[in-house]
Amino acid sequence: MKKTAQRIYLALIFVFLYAPIVTLMVLSFNGSKFRTKWDGFSTKWYVQLFRNEQIMSALYNTLAIGLLSALFATVLGTAACIGIHAMKKKSRMVWMGITNIPMLNAEIVTGISLMLLFIAFGVNFGFMTILLGHITFNIPYVILSVMPKLRQTDKATYEAAMDLGASPVKAFFKVVFPDILPGVLSGFLLSFTMSLDDFVITHFVKGAGVDTLSTKIYAEVRKGIKPEMYALSTIMFVSVLLLLLIINRPSRKKPQKSAV
Repeated sequence: MKKTAQRIYLALIFVFLYAPIVTLMVLSFNGSKFRTKWDGFSTKWYVQLFRNEQIMSALYNTLAIGLLSALFATVLGTAACIGIHAMKKKSRMVWMGITNIPMLNAEIVTGISLMLLFIAFGVNFGFMTILLGHITFNIPYVILSVMPKLRQTDKATYEAAMDLGASPVKAFFKVVFPDILPGVLSGFLLSFTMSLDDFVITHFVKGAGVDTLSTKIYAEVRKGIKPEMYALSTIMFVSVLLLLLIINRPSRKKPQKSAV
């Protein structure tokens, strides 16, 4: 009885999590433009999606900003993490506390602050301001992803590599970097995900004529979301699902031949 109740509870959780996504996927194949009317199975919204220049432009901006901001944030955050790790304990605690502030702070405060900063320096709002804003709020996520891996590294191994004649840069990339690589990849993927999902900061630092998917959807809510957005959301969800399945697929180890 207890196991049955646990299974029902778990099933209800997954229903509430994925029912809206399933509904969206079903509507993306609805021949009718109206959500309340089913007009047969159709893929016309997927065809119109790739013909819609505004949506494709927003998708391009979203992916470009996400990849570039994640890349720059990963490089800067990893370098900052190495510098913080080399500090004394008290200084390290202070800087880690400063790193946590943007994550605990409300996004609307960060967005307005960046907007006022760009206005003060006379920067024209556009693609670059969005990119700089995303890099800024992504760096703390990279630092907090890399720092635990950096603490697990053995300093003696790095010093031994330098004693054997390796330069500091070569010793880092040959000894330290392979150990912190999982944290670096986690920080990159987390930054990319946060950039794709962000709306508040993008809304305050974007210029006229430059849209990401989040701002584009927000602008269309007032007049009604187009069914093409259902198709785009379905493609993104299926892409992420396939990526997760590929990453988490069980590795098949070849049986080792016993030496006779």
